[in-house]
Amino acid sequence: MTITRIQTGPRMSQAVIHNKTVYLAGQVAPGATVAIQTREILLAGIDALLPRRRRTRAGLLAATIWLTDMATFAEMNGVWQSWVVPGETPARATVLSSHLASAEFKIEIAVVAAQP
Repeated sequence: MTITRIQTGPRMSQAVIHNKTVYLAGQVAPGATVAIQTREILLAGIDALLPRRRRTRAGLLAATIWLTDMATFAEMNGVWQSWVVPGETPARATVLSSHLASAEFKIEIAVVAAQP
């Protein structure tokens, strides 16, 4: 059994690959709005981790999104829809969470992707 861990720290890895499936840790980013945080998570977090092993957005299998305020759902969704590959969107859940790792974070996103 081969398990590859990427950006491993004392508590967690940012990504783990097993049996051609990639599991990303929840990604967060600073920013004044949910739209800014979402964009940074998708571009600087998820996109930065997936291409390291030649994966693309089309390989996304599942996503879990945590929002601290469901009133920002449409704001997040606008950024999300411009980022995902049309017709190849992952299964997705969006969950209300009153607290994330730090009060500055309004959104967290974790994804699972298939390896080509």
